[in-house]
Amino acid sequence: MSAESSSAVGEQPSAKPKKSAKAAKPESHLAMVRRARRINRELAELYPYAHPELDFSNAFELLVATVLSAQTTDLRVNQTTPGLFAKYPTPEDLAAAVPEELEEVIRPTGFFRAKAKSLIGLSTALRDRFGGEVPPRIEDLVTLPGVGRKTANVVLGNAFGVPGLTVDTHFGRLVRRWKWTDAQDPEKVEADVAAIFPKSEWTMLSHRIIFHGRRVCHSRKPACGACSIAPLCPAYGEGETDPEKAKKLLKYELAGKPGQRLSPPSDYPGRPAPPLGAPEGGA
Repeated sequence: MSAESSSAVGEQPSAKPKKSAKAAKPESHLAMVRRARRINRELAELYPYAHPELDFSNAFELLVATVLSAQTTDLRVNQTTPGLFAKYPTPEDLAAAVPEELEEVIRPTGFFRAKAKSLIGLSTALRDRFGGEVPPRIEDLVTLPGVGRKTANVVLGNAFGVPGLTVDTHFGRLVRRWKWTDAQDPEKVEADVAAIFPKSEWTMLSHRIIFHGRRVCHSRKPACGACSIAPLCPAYGEGETDPEKAKKLLKYELAGKPGQRLSPPSDYPGRPAPPLGAPEGGA
């Protein structure tokens, strides 16, 4: 992909994957690795501003926001956490929360009773076992209530600079479409993808893949005809291949609509998300 093709947000080159009348030979492992690394380079050009889409100012806020993000959008979490952190700014505050009051604050994120229990439990553990600080080791993080490897890797990669792969639903869907793995188990997916890329790439690779899954390579209607990596994708054709129709399927900044963060990074080319209760502008 040329620099010109990625210079304007939302402008995607027409996808023209190679076609062959003959049955394609099985791809070797080496060829798959080379294709995977090229996809990563293409995504880096398309999303140079890729970032975690949860608003946070410290490791504790990111940990809490990530736990809240289960079964809901990052947008809804970002709209909820300002009020949450205003009332409970520290692990000590959250550990002492009255469950019913906490449930009301986080109700917009769904599953609020289970999430309130996890937040109070993890905050109590941080207070009692880690001196009120979020530990920078995955072995410690996964012992906290409501925290699995995905959440731990989000926190490690974005709050502590420790490389990790975030295997969420978008990540798993795309790496299977790209034939980097056929595994369904998140830990096996993580291991398979980790073997393809140097550790230094893991955190940003996760952001790029998740960005692409949210904006272009959707679950039910992938925008194949507006996808800049279509020539490298074994699953090309599962979605809309007409370029004009595919462009209408693009989301967030690629569609000229707000992103998910109320306070996005300064290099984000789209619009900030609206606060809770405000019109979302079709995001």
